[in-house]
Amino acid sequence: MKINNQYLSDLYARVEKRNAGEKEFLQAVGEVLESLVPVVEKRPEYITSGVIERIVEPERFVQFRVAWVDDNNRVQVNRGFRCQFNSAIGPYKGGLRFHPSVTASVIKFLGFEQIFKNSLTGLPMGGGKGGSDFDPKGKSDMEIMRFCQSFMTELYRHIGPDTDVPAGDIGVGAREIGYLFGQYKRIRNEFTGVLTGKGLDYGGSLARKQATGYGLCYFVNNMLAAKNDSFAGKTVAISGAGNVAIYAAEKAQQLGAKVVTMSDSNGYIYDPNGIKLDVVIQIKEVERGRISEYAKRVPGSIYTEGAGVWSVPCDIALPCATQNELNGEDAKTLVKNGVKYVAEGANMPSTPEAIEVFLANNVFFGPAKAANAGGVATSGLEMTQNSMRLSWTFEEVDQKLERIMKNIFESARNAAREYVNNEDNLVAGANIAGFLKVADSMIAQGVY
Repeated sequence: MKINNQYLSDLYARVEKRNAGEKEFLQAVGEVLESLVPVVEKRPEYITSGVIERIVEPERFVQFRVAWVDDNNRVQVNRGFRCQFNSAIGPYKGGLRFHPSVTASVIKFLGFEQIFKNSLTGLPMGGGKGGSDFDPKGKSDMEIMRFCQSFMTELYRHIGPDTDVPAGDIGVGAREIGYLFGQYKRIRNEFTGVLTGKGLDYGGSLARKQATGYGLCYFVNNMLAAKNDSFAGKTVAISGAGNVAIYAAEKAQQLGAKVVTMSDSNGYIYDPNGIKLDVVIQIKEVERGRISEYAKRVPGSIYTEGAGVWSVPCDIALPCATQNELNGEDAKTLVKNGVKYVAEGANMPSTPEAIEVFLANNVFFGPAKAANAGGVATSGLEMTQNSMRLSWTFEEVDQKLERIMKNIFESARNAAREYVNNEDNLVAGANIAGFLKVADSMIAQGVY
């Protein structure tokens, strides 16, 4: 990692030594520190206060054993994590991820990103993240319930509506949130907004399911408008087939684009006539099947095994699957095929090499901590509704979401204009805008 500032370079070296081998976390920290070079040169109080040394270290990191019994009466053991990274502007807020790839490094990277993403929303939420290496795929509902109950039996003592409010993420949907909430309520004997992403019948928010995907497209809409452009007539390539991908595809289609790809961990589908979302939803959300089924049901579509979507020509690329799914070679292919806009729906889906390729070729790039903040923004709106004991309509939540995404875009663009003299560098702009609010709050609250 080359950082053109001695203080920040030395700090990164210390972080690297202290967190050896945690490549995802180090990648996230390196990107932010690189963006902060013009900030510390302009505002040295961030150095003298030690705020950056503190912001790269979690306030609390909890790892615990999760023992549960499967349907064959065998005891299984997984690891559980909760990283409470920063509470300078509000209670910790961030999802729970259940996936075999979950490690301490992954949870720390996600928690670190969440600090700045939550800051950008303008809502009073700190940064945190959690999860487990448990894999819900192939498990029965009873196995998932028993795992979630065991997970919450440890987690409950570390969270609360004014302390830490988890939500869903990969592998944690409405079913898992329901089991987790039920166990928390049973242990604590209280009904509070301790989790977001809840069912509508027990405190959930309308539009939460759609929020990350819709928010991504609202953010891209602002990128397009800044270039006097629109979604109308554009070809869009989307990776993933979960909530983010499905609802990004839905909103992009509503705004006049043609979405031609979706994927899962096995491969991708290409439909030159435009993805039929009702088929995808039936396969992925109802049947919990593989995306390859789409090609068997929709004539003219093609399924490709063991590959990503980035070889398909498109105007707009929206990576919505998982971290580091889009590498430098993929980026070069996209550029060669004429991509003009890329925005991240997943958390850190583009490698540093890919981002360099995009920026070097004048591709307008929207980083995850800004572009995919719609989910946590609407989680914040769910927290508000829970606290007020009321429920807003879908239209009310959606309007607030669209306004928040517009504000995020403008904040990132203004910060990029002020600090790096390039309003299109939204990577630097998002990092800087998110950092300033958190850092100023930390200085105001003294050393803690």
